[in-house]
Amino acid sequence: MEIYNSEEEQIEALKRWWAANGRSVISGIVVGVIVIGGWNFWKSYKDNQAQLASSMYQQLLKAVKDTKIASADKISEQLNEQFASTDYADYAALIRAKIKLQQGDQETARQLLEKVAGSADQELRNVAKIRLIRLLMDKGKFEQGLQLIAELDPSAEQGFNGIFEELKGDLYAALDRSDEARTAYQNALREGYSSPLLQFKLNDLTAPEIIDSQQ
Repeated sequence: MEIYNSEEEQIEALKRWWAANGRSVISGIVVGVIVIGGWNFWKSYKDNQAQLASSMYQQLLKAVKDTKIASADKISEQLNEQFASTDYADYAALIRAKIKLQQGDQETARQLLEKVAGSADQELRNVAKIRLIRLLMDKGKFEQGLQLIAELDPSAEQGFNGIFEELKGDLYAALDRSDEARTAYQNALREGYSSPLLQFKLNDLTAPEIIDSQQ
């Protein structure tokens, strides 16, 4: 460490240091101010967007409650266009898909469900896939439904595995693939999942075998 013998020497040393480093210090301060200001602006913008999306989503729920279908359809579309990066847009898309199904527009419903099936939110993603598989079943596209289930990552679908196994059983049953349907239903039970009809479906597949063995 340098030792200065007088106040004048200290001042001269400070001047030399400032001449060498002053510009970088000022630049650092300016950058810091810009970064902090930019972050605060971005955070404020995101908070404002979330509030606006929440308000519009509440309007959507009220329109649905009041059975104002045309209004609900319009609001959900606006939410998707204006606030596509928020979860509210995905929730709105699920509602709009249901409306489109009620109106008989299966193609638009499918597109909406496929969009939400790519959501970053795991629960929303699973709900959309379940509804999409049921839509494919209604259209008789059983193989496509099975393909969609085959593409699932079981480790990422925890809590929904039982539902997907039951759907797999329904698809196999529709294709008259009884053994595979039975296995899927049994897997659903092993997952701890039990829908009102699951055991009935399994019994219905087992009953013919019991009758055949008694004949």
